Amino acid sequence: MDADYLSVNRANWDERAPAHAASPGYARDRFLSDPTFLSDVVRFDVPRLGDVGALRGVHLQCHIGTDTISLARLGARMTGLAFSPAGVAEGRRLAADVGADVDFVESDVYGALDVLPPSGFDLVFTGIGALCWLPDVRRWAGVVAGLLKPGGRLFLREGHPMLWAIDETKTDDLVVGHPYVETSEPLVFDEQGSYVEIDTEFAHTVSHSWNHGLGEIITALLDEGMTLTAFVEHDSVPWEALPGRMERTELKEWRLADRPERLPHSYTLQAIKT
Repeated sequence: MDADYLSVNRANWDERAPAHAASPGYARDRFLSDPTFLSDVVRFDVPRLGDVGALRGVHLQCHIGTDTISLARLGARMTGLAFSPAGVAEGRRLAADVGADVDFVESDVYGALDVLPPSGFDLVFTGIGALCWLPDVRRWAGVVAGLLKPGGRLFLREGHPMLWAIDETKTDDLVVGHPYVETSEPLVFDEQGSYVEIDTEFAHTVSHSWNHGLGEIITALLDEGMTLTAFVEHDSVPWEALPGRMERTELKEWRLADRPERLPHSYTLQAIKT
């Protein structure tokens, strides 16, 4: 495993955080103008989240905090954790501007228990496009279990590992070109753009990422004493994961335009600490 993945990815996300905060894709203006507005990611899962009022929650890998603030607007007492100082700064700025009582803490996921109270949370939330930046899903599961109180809940919405395995450069069919399971070495990408509309040219374009199979994720959680309580696969994702081959859904997500039933796009997983 490349020991330098954190510095490579941090440089990448430090540049993207302010660009994303300025992008209409993150809807900063809507957060400012409408105190009831929720991010598309959180709004999609409101039926599965249930009542989070008064829960003490932590959002791991929160980026610029739009989902974190959305959960706070649903009544949770939220803390957001991100490894990018630029992302933390943008989260704090948005929270201050909209009057949200949300704490933001700078740390990578594996260091979360050094900066947050062990067994201190009723809810651990991990949003979409997060696990791929972690080389070891078992260490992640240990952090989740360590942060939760007994009876506390993990809520995870993620891109499906089958979607991550599709080679997005092959446009004539669905081609499995990337690993489905976790590998010791990262996938290394060099990409100038982003998954939301931006008007920025970046200097740091390299990123290191990993896929994690569903069996690996679920087994890691079970091994940490978690009990799986819900698992739902979806035929949509919040971003155009296969550019030029997807269409928008009624819920403002993206779905494969040609026979979307061929591909699981994302999933929602819930588990409790027993």
